[in-house]
Amino acid sequence: MGFFGKILEKLGLKKGEEEVKPVAAAPVAAPAKPATPAAKPVAEVVKPKPVAEVQKDDAPKVSTISKMEAPKPVAVSEVDVVKHLEELSLGKGLDWKVSIVDLLKLLDIDSSREARNELAAELGCPADLMHDSAKMNVWLHKEVLKQIAQNGGNIPAALLD
Repeated sequence: MGFFGKILEKLGLKKGEEEVKPVAAAPVAAPAKPATPAAKPVAEVVKPKPVAEVQKDDAPKVSTISKMEAPKPVAVSEVDVVKHLEELSLGKGLDWKVSIVDLLKLLDIDSSREARNELAAELGCPADLMHDSAKMNVWLHKEVLKQIAQNGGNIPAALLD
């Protein structure tokens, strides 16, 4: 998992890699082979009646077993990141709204210069900012908030400017 993935996980926007399981299509059972050549068929074959003989009671019945429905898409729920971070920051004196270091500390993630360099590189920080810690931190803070918003977090527009 990448550094940014840890941030998303801490905010409840992504499950840990060990918990993520790919969604597979429902398996289709192979037709059962009879144990012996003389085995009786499981279902009886019904011959259709001529149209003139069909009555209302003879309406075809749809078997729910034969219908395989694809799973319906589930809307991505938005996580109230601001509320979560506000609750975490109570009494800690950390200003996560303006400081990437405070944001990382609040999430209990390494906030060292090396860790921030790794995160900045992962998020595509321009090379000219990588050599100026203050400028990189400002860029990184804005980019992390922007990426959180793009991954389902509710970040107010005022924090994204």
